[in-house]
Amino acid sequence: MIRNRRAQPRHLPAPWSSLAWLLAVLSPSFATSALAGEPVETLIGRIALPDDQNMASVELRFLNMGTAPAAMPLPDRVEALVEQDGAARRLWLRRVPGVPETVEIAPGGFAQARYQLAASDMAEGALLSIPAWNSPQVALHGAAGSQMAAASPVPVPPAPAPGTPVPPPVAPPADRSAGNAFIGNLAPYEPIYAVYGPGTNTDARLQLSFEYRLFGSRDAAHLPSSWRDGLHFAYTQRMFWDLGANSMPFRNIDYQPEIIYVTPTRMLENGMSLALQGGLRHESNGRDGDASRSINSVYVAPMAAFSLGEERRLLVAPRLTFYVGDKSDNPDIVRYRGHAGLFLQVGDDDGLRLSTNSRFNFGSGKGAINADLSYPLPRLLGGGPDLYLFAQGFAGYGENLLDYNRSITRLRIGFALVR
Repeated sequence: MIRNRRAQPRHLPAPWSSLAWLLAVLSPSFATSALAGEPVETLIGRIALPDDQNMASVELRFLNMGTAPAAMPLPDRVEALVEQDGAARRLWLRRVPGVPETVEIAPGGFAQARYQLAASDMAEGALLSIPAWNSPQVALHGAAGSQMAAASPVPVPPAPAPGTPVPPPVAPPADRSAGNAFIGNLAPYEPIYAVYGPGTNTDARLQLSFEYRLFGSRDAAHLPSSWRDGLHFAYTQRMFWDLGANSMPFRNIDYQPEIIYVTPTRMLENGMSLALQGGLRHESNGRDGDASRSINSVYVAPMAAFSLGEERRLLVAPRLTFYVGDKSDNPDIVRYRGHAGLFLQVGDDDGLRLSTNSRFNFGSGKGAINADLSYPLPRLLGGGPDLYLFAQGFAGYGENLLDYNRSITRLRIGFALVR
């Protein structure tokens, strides 16, 4: 662990010791600009060697030495300069995916975050700095690019004279997260994708989905957990687009808001983890007359995750569903959907993944299965865009609410933002 901003880990080779020097300079600037004078000490932890995508991971820890909680904003990108042979070029440290934009630090507590730097940006013997390393400012950028980019050499800006007033940092005009204190409560829920398969009356299928933690997370502030931590609002919208018809209308749109509750995860000694999700869900297609469809349901889904070695895992989640309220728009929908369902997912976190979602009525023998196969596009192309190649198949009854009593087989391919 490195406490002094000028200290360097002795066990790292030259490029990585230079990286540690940069972060030792960079981290106090984070604390000063983000916390506006709060007594937060920045520590630099382990610097991992480059991964298979040639990215080095750096662990930062922020210790709140004060008596009041502190909020630490973690920008998507941090601008830095690398100087060599009298010239300088810009490069970026990028926040690791999954690290929140802001962490809350309780008095006497700590928070940690990880950033990445391309190993190719680390020249042997180069000097690294940030544009305003003599001041409490850091150049922040609200949206990270698909990869860190280095620009042409630029002059190094002179350090401000002692006593020069420094204006407070201002969020970029395109940063929509500025002033939204609860944006960290927002997260993906179901996959977000657009897929296409010609030859049907619903050539394209698009899905948007998110969940919102209604009361935030007390864990981020190192506070005792509460039952409210598991309460979420979720929304999913599936759009079925008839691209082959005149004017290319959306043939059907399913709207699916729900309130869900997820219990804390329980870790077992064998590496398996368990949790339970329950929810109250409404589904409708916003139509009237004979095309109107709607259904309300209550469900419970125990979930178990098993490690299959390295970053590969298996997720199993059976589901039991009960239909409540008015079913007059589709009185026999239970015959085609049933009460039982099963979600299965297997694959690598950074590689190939297969997900299946099935439902079945044991009395009528009817049901359906949806299968998604995905792979990170940057691993195929050797770089961005940061999307997943996404293939989807469906067989059975009720691909959408309008067709709940029709047996359909579909095969589509496209791209996903979230899988």
